Amino acid sequence: MTTTSTRRIFLLRAAACGGALAGAARADAASHVEETDENAVALGYRHDSAKVDGAKFPRHDPRQQCAECAFWQGAAADSWAGCAMFGRKQVSSGGWCSAWAKK
Repeated sequence: MTTTSTRRIFLLRAAACGGALAGAARADAASHVEETDENAVALGYRHDSAKVDGAKFPRHDPRQQCAECAFWQGAAADSWAGCAMFGRKQVSSGGWCSAWAKK
């Protein structure tokens, strides 16, 4: 192999690895919390605050939503954003969980 051929192979492999890593990071950052996730079940998370079981969570108020919670990591206009309770996964702005705390 010539030096040019070896360099070309290296650059192609580096580009492929970089693209794969960027794609994986983007996919991970954009993943939404599922209501069936272990942590979501433990916290009683629902994508829609109006669908929370009032008998199970008597302190819940349907006006309490993720976008108005102290753990919300997005802008007020975002429909999905990060939450300190769910690591890298995103929650719905209209959602709710038992960790809800007023901003």
